[in-house]
Amino acid sequence: MIEAINLTKEFEDIEAIRNLNLHVKKGSIYGLLGSNGAGKTTLLKTLAGIYQEDHGKVMIDGERVFENVDLKQRVVYISDALYFFSSYSIEDMAKFYRDIYPNWNESRYQSLQKVFNLDFNMKIHKLSKGMQRQVAFWLSLSMMPEVLILDEPLDGLDSVIRQKVKNLLIQDVAERELTIMISSHNLRELEDLCDHIGILHKGNLVIEKDLDDLKKDTHKIQVVFKEQPPADFLSQINYLYHEKRGSVELFVIKGDKDTLLNTLNKYQPVILDILPLTLEEIFIYEMGDIGYAIENIIIE
Repeated sequence: MIEAINLTKEFEDIEAIRNLNLHVKKGSIYGLLGSNGAGKTTLLKTLAGIYQEDHGKVMIDGERVFENVDLKQRVVYISDALYFFSSYSIEDMAKFYRDIYPNWNESRYQSLQKVFNLDFNMKIHKLSKGMQRQVAFWLSLSMMPEVLILDEPLDGLDSVIRQKVKNLLIQDVAERELTIMISSHNLRELEDLCDHIGILHKGNLVIEKDLDDLKKDTHKIQVVFKEQPPADFLSQINYLYHEKRGSVELFVIKGDKDTLLNTLNKYQPVILDILPLTLEEIFIYEMGDIGYAIENIIIE
């Protein structure tokens, strides 16, 4: 559905995206994670056809995106920094989008007013940040896009509205096979929404996996050994993180779970527990493995 092939995007002497390959399946919700300055917004804007790629190509349904008017009528991008025409009301913006998006659904537009409970005639520039974001979702979902690209989309929304928006997105994925690409620093929300995850660092996609597979391949294990294992023990496991707290050792390990348990059980542990691992923890440990680690900082 969405493909980036050997994509590179540069700004003067900065290489924001470097030789990146990405694949997003139709009807999926793809979560894009990354460190600050990793190139997430640049990637999203290039996928949306706002930026032109310098090398490689970006395609949606096998078509190049940049300056493809017909294709862009089926793609909606909600930016982190929202923009509406000055002094326009919600209805004024709706009139503008009716003329641009041929799939505009008027009955849905009317129905969503009851969901967001905002007056059609409200001036958008007078609304709070959270209410403006509601307007962005209201209008975007009325356009009936095939692809929705979201950059920090839930920022500023209260808990009730966040859940309403997530329910609307999931409903469109289930009923219309809407394809969503979403970037957010709120990994807990991405974990609720996404079925695929990509981790971007310094312009490179370092991981691209089904979320369930990612969790199956990474395990947090707490273990207490009766006798200290031999010195070469750590070389036998592919660990991302190791911490010793008294007699308790905590590992975050990549690999097949049964193989890991067999390896650990050879040393007759007194305690051996597999603990739940969140997407946020996976992100932190994976980033640590490529040199972007949390360090203890003491300020005097």
